[in-house]
Amino acid sequence: MYRAPALKPLSSLVAAALLPSGLMCIAPALAQDATAVTLKPVVVTGSRVEAESFDLPYSVDVVDMRGTQEGNLRVNASEALNGVPGLVIQNRQNYAQDLQISVRGFGARAAFGVRGVKLIADGIPASNPDGQGQAATFNLDTAERIEVLRGPFSTVYGNHAGGVIQLFSRDGEGPPRITGGLTVGSWGTKRFGLGAEGEKNGVGFVLDASRLDTDGYRDHSEARRDQAFAKITLKPDEDSKLTLVGSGLRQKDTEDPLGVTWETYKRDPRAVEQVARDFNTRKSIDHLQGGVTYERRFGQDRLQLSAYSGTRSVTQYQSIPTGPQAAPRHAGGVVDFDRDFFGGGARWIAERELGAGRLTVTAGIDYDEAEDARRGYQNFVGPTLGIKGALRRNETDTVTSTDPYLQAQWKQDAWLWTAGVRHSRVRFKVEDRYIVPGNGNDSGSVSYRETTPALGVAYALSPAVNVYASYGEGFETPTLNELSYASPSTGFNFDLQPSTSKQAEIGIKAILGDATRMNLALFQIGTDDEIVVAESSGGRTSYTNAGRTKRKGVELSMESELQPGLHARGAITWLDARYDDAFVSRGTTVPSGNRIPGIPEVSVFGELAWTVRSGLTAAAEAIYRSKVEVNDLNDAKPAPAYTLVNLRLSAEQKSGPWAFAQLLRVDNVFDREHIGSVIVGDAQGRYYEPGAERSLYGGVRATYTF
Repeated sequence: MYRAPALKPLSSLVAAALLPSGLMCIAPALAQDATAVTLKPVVVTGSRVEAESFDLPYSVDVVDMRGTQEGNLRVNASEALNGVPGLVIQNRQNYAQDLQISVRGFGARAAFGVRGVKLIADGIPASNPDGQGQAATFNLDTAERIEVLRGPFSTVYGNHAGGVIQLFSRDGEGPPRITGGLTVGSWGTKRFGLGAEGEKNGVGFVLDASRLDTDGYRDHSEARRDQAFAKITLKPDEDSKLTLVGSGLRQKDTEDPLGVTWETYKRDPRAVEQVARDFNTRKSIDHLQGGVTYERRFGQDRLQLSAYSGTRSVTQYQSIPTGPQAAPRHAGGVVDFDRDFFGGGARWIAERELGAGRLTVTAGIDYDEAEDARRGYQNFVGPTLGIKGALRRNETDTVTSTDPYLQAQWKQDAWLWTAGVRHSRVRFKVEDRYIVPGNGNDSGSVSYRETTPALGVAYALSPAVNVYASYGEGFETPTLNELSYASPSTGFNFDLQPSTSKQAEIGIKAILGDATRMNLALFQIGTDDEIVVAESSGGRTSYTNAGRTKRKGVELSMESELQPGLHARGAITWLDARYDDAFVSRGTTVPSGNRIPGIPEVSVFGELAWTVRSGLTAAAEAIYRSKVEVNDLNDAKPAPAYTLVNLRLSAEQKSGPWAFAQLLRVDNVFDREHIGSVIVGDAQGRYYEPGAERSLYGGVRATYTF
């Protein structure tokens, strides 16, 4: 039930709307050349062919990154995606553990990285075949748009597709140009960037390299992140297109501040627990990948082919006490793996007139494989903590997925019918090479198979109003980390089963007047065999399958050009997520009716942007999150509700071949203390990851066009 406290964000949104007015009261008249709201943005996520999102029978949003880049730091995807309903994306102030992302509650349990949500960048999965993903590989400098798919039709993307976040980088177009930029700000933040793009002799190119240095808001959170990106596009003939993409990410000894207890947070929001210092918790990442896509038209039909490969190396020092590591089967406190991954896909898209309508059919297959040479070491040598010690784990882990799929879309007058089905086979194989007295051979394999259908229908009540309904079934296999331990004293948990879901959604999409777009969706999600914590001790967590969960909610979003140059958008999500069945976790019964931790009941976003004149824009945004439970029992202190207000000012000038841009941004204007994200079910009660206080950033950028 929607409770009175949910009304609190309304005052914040009003304040956010009034702030730009106050700032601009002495400014010149509004510019008349502001970009209007795109009432029917074109997307490919969901249907896999270009279609107007207004016509589709499911929730899919597109974030135009060209406008978003001017007002943000281009570091975290949270900068761009906070305004998408149903999506909760948190900057954890911890570059060692990536962002925390959930879509309609899928992914909220992830303690690190992203699970339950499919991540894709330029057709290359940023999620492993087991469902674990890394949003840090997204390059926001070169992104053209990000599409976010929610609801039943995300299931046609297979395993762990509780939602789909897909980034598309821009093609190299126009005259060649080079760009250099510098951003500095609070907490010792410095970011340098250099890029080049354009088109020459029929070859489009986009090149980018950047370095981020930060001391971090919290103690023991210093980080350096180097990113590089390259994209080449060619057109061998008028019917085909070839695209080559490569990217890299390097983070050396990124400090990990871990979570803190409530008592530590109240004493000092920037503090860390002593174990983070004692063990010097940190992570190093080297990630390199490349891919190629080829598309060719055959009359009305299209063939699309893609292939990719890459490597990822990670070394992570954890805060596991030395005592538990004495157990013969303990894998140590240092995670060390080298991953090789590759895959590809092929799809045929055919369009035909059928009866009084038009039929589009897409048939394809995806294959993905990741192989980890995984080792574990003690995180101490003698009395010295936080250094690599004796070997405690040595194995090769291989995960593969093979997914054929078929989708069809039939448009007839006011009706649009869409259906899809995907059959997924995910296989885990473990080859154990650490076999010593007290630690037997844990080798083995397990396979999961699931067929996930989806069906949707949309009806145009008028050219400006569409209503729709959709239904889909999905599944989530355990991740490799969740399979690693059956209990603190045994090996791999090959008995752990996937969770399955059934999703239903109804909604309305409307265009109000000449420049306002509104989307409203109501949804319900039921899951079986939810994967939850069984036991946790000695720094190791094992998982089991619980019973049923139920999530129901409402999403409302609006975007409008109130008058030339004055742009407003907002989103409200209400989500009630609870356990439907009681289950046992850590030896204690979790009663039915408890809230699923990590999921806020209410999320609100509001933004007002004012183009004062051509090349000068000011904006204010407000973000509200209701309180969040931190464990299954709901008996620990919830992360309190909070409201944040951010301001930004961006300017641009042109002089001959030169273009200059400036950015001034203030986050958390009113300096609110808040918990930015939570670590669900942490065994030591270190659930809380504090968000940053008031933060100020400024940047300059120069572009020269040849």
